[in-house]
Amino acid sequence: MYKLKIISATVRPGRKGPMVAQWILEQVNKQGIFEAEVLDLGEINLPLMNEPVHPIMKQYEHDHTKAWSAKIEEADAFIFVTSEYDYSYPASLKNALEYLVHEWGYKPAGLVSYSIGPFAGVRALHTLKTDLLSLKTIALGEIVPIPSLNQFISEEGVFTPNELVHTSTTLMLNQLIRWTKGLKAIKEDK
Repeated sequence: MYKLKIISATVRPGRKGPMVAQWILEQVNKQGIFEAEVLDLGEINLPLMNEPVHPIMKQYEHDHTKAWSAKIEEADAFIFVTSEYDYSYPASLKNALEYLVHEWGYKPAGLVSYSIGPFAGVRALHTLKTDLLSLKTIALGEIVPIPSLNQFISEEGVFTPNELVHTSTTLMLNQLIRWTKGLKAIKEDK
C-alpha cells in the first residue's frame, strides 16, 4: 500500500482547511489504495525556518525538522489542501516546503484549493505548482477547486461538497494512483 500525506496548509484561528482535509482523507480511504495521514501545519507548528545548514545538505539540527523530514520522506504521494491568501498559498506552507529538499522529490501531488470567494483558490495553485516543480514534486493537472467554501459548511461545521467537487476529487485520486506507481519506479532508480 502506498503512503499518502494530506497536508493542510492553513494555520490561522478559524481556519477551514482541516475540515476539507478530513473530507479528502475519507474519500482516499474509500479507495483503499493509500495508507493516508493528515499533516496539519496548524498542529505541527513549524517555526520559521531555523536550521543553520541549508536543507540540501540534509544535516538537520532541530528535532522538529527531523520529525518533519521523516514524515515527508516516508510519503509516496501528497495532497495539498490550501486556501488562497493574497493570490498565493499561505506562508505556513511555503515555510514547510522550504524546510526540506530531497524528501519531496519524485513524488506526485494532488492539489485541493479553496477560497471564500468565487475563484476557488486556483490563483494560489499557480505559484504552488511552480514551487513544487523546483522540489521535483509533480503537481497533477487534475485539481479540486472549491469556490465559496462557506456554502458547503453546515451550521454544525460539517463540510458537505457538491457533486462537482466529488467528481473532481475522484478524477484527481485516480490520477494520483497512476502517478504514484510511475514515480515510485523513477525515485527508486538512483
